[in-house]
Amino acid sequence: MSENKELLPEELQKKLDRLKEFIAGLGSLAVGFSGGVDSTFLLAVAHEVLGDRLIAVTGADASVPGREVKEATDFCKEHGIRHIICKVDPMKEEGYRHNGPDRCYFCKHGIFTEVRKIADENGIEYMAEGSNMDDLGDYRPGLRAAAELSVKSPLREAGLTKAEIRLISKALGLPTWNKPAYACLASRFVYGEEITEEKLNMIDKAEQFLIEHGFLEERVRMHGKLARIEVPAADIPRLAADGIREEIYEKFREIGFLFVSLDLKGYRLGSMNATLK
Repeated sequence: MSENKELLPEELQKKLDRLKEFIAGLGSLAVGFSGGVDSTFLLAVAHEVLGDRLIAVTGADASVPGREVKEATDFCKEHGIRHIICKVDPMKEEGYRHNGPDRCYFCKHGIFTEVRKIADENGIEYMAEGSNMDDLGDYRPGLRAAAELSVKSPLREAGLTKAEIRLISKALGLPTWNKPAYACLASRFVYGEEITEEKLNMIDKAEQFLIEHGFLEERVRMHGKLARIEVPAADIPRLAADGIREEIYEKFREIGFLFVSLDLKGYRLGSMNATLK
């Protein structure tokens, strides 16, 4: 991987150099790798800096769609990166199943506890996750778990925002530079509604159906037996049009939802967090 420096403004090049310097100082690293925009960028840069002193660890459970695990696996194979898929079961944690506002804390704590074990088994000293500067402005209890377990946040150390990561990823030729933002399926539940594998599978099937119909930026929020669909405002007319509207309704009913609604506000990240304010 080599960046096209002509495409990078001086400030972005400085941040990229700062990121490489920070990673080099760690010596060896286990990156929590989801296959998303941020973790793919972090992994690619870390691989360039550390080579075989780097491993990628992907957590796999019912809240992670199979397509995401496959994309992560394919990326590592293509770039010759050591990749370990870590089977985790957050359902064992009552705090996760009951889905309180700190649900993400229990999930991340469990995942990075396993990553620590894998890192130790492979002689890797440090762990890292892919949060960026924008994540500091949202409610992110998972960052508390990462801090407690001494997980490094190289992208934040370099002062990188999501938009900057996308720009540098494009210059580096990474396929994820314009990939829609993604969060685990557990984030689709209204706080307080119990999480089960059956419900996670319902959301996974519903979102996969939307993706297959060209709605690449979407969320299916679960409110009991009601599905609340979020797509960008520009996609609302297409989704609500006769034909596709009925098809989505019938499919969602088949999946197990009794009611299917379209959120007129449109797609936005972390919309369930509005209930906390």
